[in-house]
Parts: sequence; C-alpha cells; structure tokens
Amino acid sequence: MNSLKLPSLANAMPDIANAPLSKPQGTLDWVGMANVHQPFLILEDGQPHTVHGVSQIYVDLADSHAKGIHMSRLYLLLQEFAAKHPLSASALEEVLGVLTASHADLSTKALLEIRFDHFLRRKALKSDHSGWSHYPVRLRAQQLEGVAHVELGLDVTYSSTCPCSAALARQLIQEQFQRDFAHGGAVDAQEVLAWLGTEQGILATPHSQRSVAEVLVRLAPGCDELPVAALVDVVEGALKTPVQAAVKREDEQEFALLNGQNLMFCEDAGRRIKAALNGDARILDYWVRVNHYESLHGHDAVAIVTKGVQDGYRPIP
Repeated sequence: MNSLKLPSLANAMPDIANAPLSKPQGTLDWVGMANVHQPFLILEDGQPHTVHGVSQIYVDLADSHAKGIHMSRLYLLLQEFAAKHPLSASALEEVLGVLTASHADLSTKALLEIRFDHFLRRKALKSDHSGWSHYPVRLRAQQLEGVAHVELGLDVTYSSTCPCSAALARQLIQEQFQRDFAHGGAVDAQEVLAWLGTEQGILATPHSQRSVAEVLVRLAPGCDELPVAALVDVVEGALKTPVQAAVKREDEQEFALLNGQNLMFCEDAGRRIKAALNGDARILDYWVRVNHYESLHGHDAVAIVTKGVQDGYRPIP
C-alpha cells in the first residue's frame, strides 16, 4: 500500500488574520499594541543616549472586509525605528508615513505614543553639588488625513508658596513685634536683630506645597532634536522654584529665599508659564494644567490655560 503523503505543515501555516471576511463587518478607529517596552535613542546637546520607553502604536482598520491588521509589522517597524533614529519631531513624522504605508491596503492613519522618564543633571543652588532630576515625558505622534502632528508632554515639579498665607504670617509677626517692643521710644537695632532670629520673632510662616505643571505642546514640523531639556528650562525659568536634587544648608536657604521672592497662587503659575511659552517659536500650541497640592486644604488648587489658536487645544481639565 502506498503511504499517504501529507503536506508540509511548515509551508501551510494558516493565516486567519489575513483572510478576508465574506461580508463587511465595519471599520475600527484604532487597532494595535499598548505597553510595548522598548529602548529609544534621544539626543541631548547633539549626543545620543538611551531611554527606556513604553509605547502604544496603532493604525486604523478602514477596510470593512479585512479581518485584522498586520500586528507584527507594527512591532518590527517600531523596533527598527527605535534602533536607528533618535527621537525628534522629524523622525516621528517619518515613521508615521512608514506605518501607514505598511498597511496601505487597510489603513489611512497612524498613531505612536512613547512615555519615558527623562533625567537631567541639575546643579545645586549655591553649593558645588549636583544631582539628578527626573521628568515624566510623553511623546504623541499622529498622522490624520495625510497630515502629521507631533506633541511633547512633560511634568515639572516645583514649590508654590501661598501669597495670602504669607500676608497673614507677616501680620502676625508685626503684632508680635508690637507686643514685644511696646515700651515705646527708640528700639535697639541689635535687640531687634536678635529677636528676628528667634521662634518668637518669626512665629508664623506661610504654607507652601509641592506642585506640578503638566505641559503639553504641539511642536513645529521638522524639529531635528527633541527639545525636552529646553522646554524644562523654559517652564522652570518661568516658575523660579523647581524642586531640588542635591541640597546642603546653603542651598536650602537659597530655596527659601526663592520661595519668598516668588509667592504664587495657581493663577500666577499658569500666567507665568503662558507668557514663557508664547515666546517660543518651536511651539505651535500648548495646553497647561498647574496643580497645587494644598497643604492647607484637603483638595488641590488647579489652573488651566491654552494658547487659544483656531482648531487648537481645548481648555478641558
């Protein structure tokens, strides 16, 4: 009896995802992958270094007869992009075109989002020490109707001291001064100086709190270097009181001085950042939310501001 010859399974692997549907089943806005862990290159002062990114990557399913997309193509293209191209607006614009071209028979748009922590070496305020500050970063690139948009988002942590609380503290100090020096006549300068150095002299201090500015900007097309450090500098330069890394006593004293010279409500912080971003030609649009995690209240004080351009970001919390 002749033996039955079976086809090689290696050459006959089924491709169910690529099989067409017998009738239209509807389109899908996005299909792809999330929580993809991948190292990426980023340029800092012209030098590349590696960051650990977590991505989500999608195309739409515009063909109602198609069962699904080519998921592995997205993963392999992301891996190739990450290995060869430092993150920049121009590189992200390019990869969006590659993603849509890889699904030309199925898709019309693409989306890539990358999140990572960016570390910057920061010098202490007064001492010779330095330390690392970290900034959560979000990159979001979309190609819609043939047009690419690249967004850069980051969080900047800073200290905010309440102007109202500062005024109330000053009033209490004035009242204490009147009580302690109510004898009238001339006041000895050395006696006042010594009094100011006591807890009785400065019996009240304003409340302050750790605060976070969430900044999202739409970058001008063609940027060849991702301006993460530059955007951090713009925001921290406007606020004046970013949290510190390495701190000795002289640095802590300088930080106290900066807080005293930059009293701010959340409204003040929002206006400061708005003025700084308005002057940056790399930024087409922005959305900013400042969060003051109140030490006086159990709730947060929040301000939100956008650039207000036509068809731009909406001021939604």
